Amino acid sequence: MAEEGKLQKLLIMAFTHADLADNHKASAPYDKFQALVNPENYALDYKVEFKDGQGQGTSGAQKKFTIKAPEEISFEFLFDSTGVIDGQQYDSNGVYDKVQDLKEMLTGLESSTHEPRHFKLTWGKLLFKGRCTSLNIAYKLFNPDGVPIRAICKASFKGSIEENLRVAKDNLKSPDLTHYRIIKKGETLPLLCFTIYGDSAYYIQVAAVNKLSNFRKLHAGEEIFFPPVNKVTEAS
Repeated sequence: MAEEGKLQKLLIMAFTHADLADNHKASAPYDKFQALVNPENYALDYKVEFKDGQGQGTSGAQKKFTIKAPEEISFEFLFDSTGVIDGQQYDSNGVYDKVQDLKEMLTGLESSTHEPRHFKLTWGKLLFKGRCTSLNIAYKLFNPDGVPIRAICKASFKGSIEENLRVAKDNLKSPDLTHYRIIKKGETLPLLCFTIYGDSAYYIQVAAVNKLSNFRKLHAGEEIFFPPVNKVTEAS
């Protein structure tokens, strides 16, 4: 967790597979990018789709839910080598190479999967996992020789998670979904296991997964990892 009042920079981490980006213990990213200057804003787009249920000769009918589309996020960020930004010096080499590195990270194909990479975006309370769907690059300032020294990039991402987690997430209480719980005062591990898995007997395996030396003394504010039930039974 970030220290209160400490400046955080938007961080984009690239992973070869969705399950690596979803890992709570966050495997080392394939690549990463940290913004020079944080975005002024970002926009989150949520869509719920319906279809008409009206039959011929009827006056109307309630629309029927079809799908909840993945959320989308878009924002702009700056590349600058003019030296006007605090802590940055003028760089005659410009920003072109750095922009190209970002373009390759966001839109290039991963050689092992022949697909675009998966990303995890973090900034303050923002935590977004998905794939880049578009990248617009606008070069704004140039050296006399034509080398760009400022660029604005607008990126859009569409949320994505592993298919088995997506299905489970539609049922938020599903025992097939990975759960993280912040312990409240008075809560016990057996009770939490019963709430999540429907069986308090899993508390021993959950304690082992979290390397709890004394599961009887849970501390309020502590985060406990509850893996999918199939993972818990494998640990039995």
